[in-house]
Amino acid sequence: MNDIINFQKKIIPEMIELLDKRYNILRIIYHNRPIGRRTLANYLNLGERVVRSEVNILKKQKLLEVKSMGMNITEDGVKIIEDLKEFMYQLKGLSNLEDQLKEILDLKDIFVVQGDFDKDQYVLSDIGNEASRHIFNVIDDNNILGITGGTTMAKIAEEMPDNNSVKDILVLPARGGIGRNLETQSNNISAKIAEKLGGNYKLLHIPDNIGREALDTLMKFDEIKSLIDSIKKIDVLVFGIGRSDTMAQRRNLSKDVIESLENKGSVAEAFGYYFNIKGEIIMESNTVGLNLEDFKNIKNVIGVAAGSRKAESIIAIAALRNDITLIIDEGAAREILEIVK
Repeated sequence: MNDIINFQKKIIPEMIELLDKRYNILRIIYHNRPIGRRTLANYLNLGERVVRSEVNILKKQKLLEVKSMGMNITEDGVKIIEDLKEFMYQLKGLSNLEDQLKEILDLKDIFVVQGDFDKDQYVLSDIGNEASRHIFNVIDDNNILGITGGTTMAKIAEEMPDNNSVKDILVLPARGGIGRNLETQSNNISAKIAEKLGGNYKLLHIPDNIGREALDTLMKFDEIKSLIDSIKKIDVLVFGIGRSDTMAQRRNLSKDVIESLENKGSVAEAFGYYFNIKGEIIMESNTVGLNLEDFKNIKNVIGVAAGSRKAESIIAIAALRNDITLIIDEGAAREILEIVK
């Protein structure tokens, strides 16, 4: 297939841009059905005349249908989206990109999905599907699955298909709550994933940035202590990689502390620690649940991140251990290469 793709790139280079455009049109309609032309044009940042022309072509091919409520994807259109996913992966050289990143970051497993979340929010759906596949590959009966919070993690819970092939799974929030958005809290995400897996879950009703004295008091309660002990025994961890500045703001750190982190080169936050791009600890903060030592001892770890803005954060977290599975988007992957260059 690679020889054919290289031949096409040389003879008809405009094919890549055209195919990418029509593939994205089908994806956006699929995720927003029914959708009008004007809304579609806004998503694509294209003129309505261009969109109308492309829609007419796809309609003639019976890949989409136009009704009074808006456009929808036909069964053939859904099949084309699935079939094109692998072809676009090869066409855009993502396999080669993965190999380059493995060498640069010294990681065993890296998987790149097409697109850049900072430009296309629907990339998260592909991240969610890819992460779900890897979770199913590594989880076993009687395992404890640890889940962190965040927008990307919430999308994984949404995209994960029902799967009851494993038995007696316990899903736990790996950390306490951060921020006010219920949908992106680790408690809520853990409950949704447990439902998809037909497993059980427990909730951690403690804010992640609780003071040490208050946490010590709570740990005297058997229920809290038992839950924290279970978190320390996680078999599979799926976590989102966060930017230092974003996480500092969610934790309501003072302006002076945030400026200090920035001046010291902090680019990533994970498990209550702030790291520079080399993975060196810049600052530690109070955290509930999983800590850095726990993270290093977990057998199966899957890290997820989307968007070119996460590139430095990904580099930092990748330096913590080289046997994690990393799932990122094309935007982050290509930005990592630029930073290294």
